[in-house]
Amino acid sequence: MSRAKDKRGGAEARQRPATVTVCRGCCCGRPDKTPGVDHAAQLTAIRTAVPAGQVRISDCLDVCERSNVVVISPSSAGRAAGGRPVWLGLVHDTDVMTDIAAWIDAGGPGMADLPPILELYEFSPSRRVRSESGLDAS
Repeated sequence: MSRAKDKRGGAEARQRPATVTVCRGCCCGRPDKTPGVDHAAQLTAIRTAVPAGQVRISDCLDVCERSNVVVISPSSAGRAAGGRPVWLGLVHDTDVMTDIAAWIDAGGPGMADLPPILELYEFSPSRRVRSESGLDAS
């Protein structure tokens, strides 16, 4: 991995790749909340398409009304270029995971424009939710 100067005093820090956080706890990923959605296939699709270590599973992101929720956090370079986490809700289609992976492959937040198909899923959670999730600063 490449290295870059860290803003906290010039120490070198590893460049982080873009990451995908998939909510799968409280409501997201539950067949009784969204029947007919193959939740296991969604996870398999994103884990297959995105390199290991770039997919995280969250117990609850506290936006249950938007389940299933996926958050794409920018890489270090994307963050430096102004990218911020992108929250996607109502992700009920396995093909969306392939679209997310293709966007990350193109650079993700801050490095590549959000594809129009993913704009359909984008939403802005409250400041409280962003702050408590810890994803706003990643």
